[in-house]
Amino acid sequence: MKGYIMLAYLALVMLHWTQGALILKGPEGPVLEGDYVTLECLADVESNMSQVHFEKFSKRMQKWFRLEPYEMSFYRRCFSYDLDLNREPGRIVLSIFAIQSWTNGPYRCVSDNSSELYNSSDSLSIPVHYMRDLSVYRDGGSYYNRYFSSLQDLRVPLGDNVEVECSTSASETPEYSWKKEDEDWVVLSSKLKLKKVRIEDSGKYTCTAQHPSISRLSKTRTISITVLPEDAPWYESTQGRIILMTSAAGAGLLLLVMSVSICLCRRASKRKTKGPIDDHSQKKPIYTASVESLPSTSGDKQPLV
Repeated sequence: MKGYIMLAYLALVMLHWTQGALILKGPEGPVLEGDYVTLECLADVESNMSQVHFEKFSKRMQKWFRLEPYEMSFYRRCFSYDLDLNREPGRIVLSIFAIQSWTNGPYRCVSDNSSELYNSSDSLSIPVHYMRDLSVYRDGGSYYNRYFSSLQDLRVPLGDNVEVECSTSASETPEYSWKKEDEDWVVLSSKLKLKKVRIEDSGKYTCTAQHPSISRLSKTRTISITVLPEDAPWYESTQGRIILMTSAAGAGLLLLVMSVSICLCRRASKRKTKGPIDDHSQKKPIYTASVESLPSTSGDKQPLV
C-alpha cells in the first residue's frame, strides 16, 4: 500500500515538473506610495504564457478580480487602476503606475487553462509605506479645541499653560519631535507642553514626524506661538477669537430662525382672519326661460332655444 502511495506522489511531482508552476516576483526594496511598481510572472518550465493573467484580491468584496490594461476591465474601471501589461517570451509583466496604499495586494498570476494542476502562483502582498500631512491642534481635552482651533498662529495670554499636539496617519507609527527656532533643545514627543508661558516663549515651533522604517519619509509642520502681554484684551487671544466667531455665527443663525418663524406666524394668522367669499359679488347663471334674462342689445330676433 505504501508503494502505491509513493508512486502516486512521484506521479504528481512529475506532473508538476512537466506542466510547470507559476512564480510571481515583486519589488525587492521598500515601496512608497506613488512609486512605479512592476510584478513579473514566470514559469519554471517552458509554458504558454499567453494564457496567463494577473489577479488582485479585493478585501472589501472578498473575491479575486482580473487585472487587464483595457478600459473594459471591471477592476480598473471601478477602482481607478492605472496599469499596463506586457507579454514577453516566457513571462508577463504587470506595471502599476503610482501605487497607492489601498492597492497593496495581494496579487497572483493565474493560468486560463483550468485543466492544469498548478494553475496559479502563490499570492504576493506589497507593503506600501506612506505618511499623510501633519495636523496640529491645541490639546484641551475637548473636540472644540481639536476641530476649531487654527494653529497657524496661536495667541495665548501671559501665564497660561499651553499644550499642543501634532498627529498624522502613516503605514507605521511615526516618531515625533518638537523644536523651537534658534534653540538647541528638542522634545521627543508628539505633545509640546509650556507651563505658565512668558513673553520669551513666543516664537516658531516645528513638529517633525519621522517614519520608523523609511528614513526619507518624514513630514514637518511649523506654528507660531505669541504670548500676549498682561493688559491685552481677552478677545485678542486665539481662544477669544474663536469664541467671538462662533458666537456671531450662532447669533446669525438664531436671527434667521426667528425671522422665518415670524414670517410663518404672520402668514398663518392671515389665513385664519380671511372672511368667506361674498356670494353677491358672483354673477348668477342666466337661463333662457328666466325673467331675469338680460335684454338683448343685438338685432338678433331668433329665440335662444
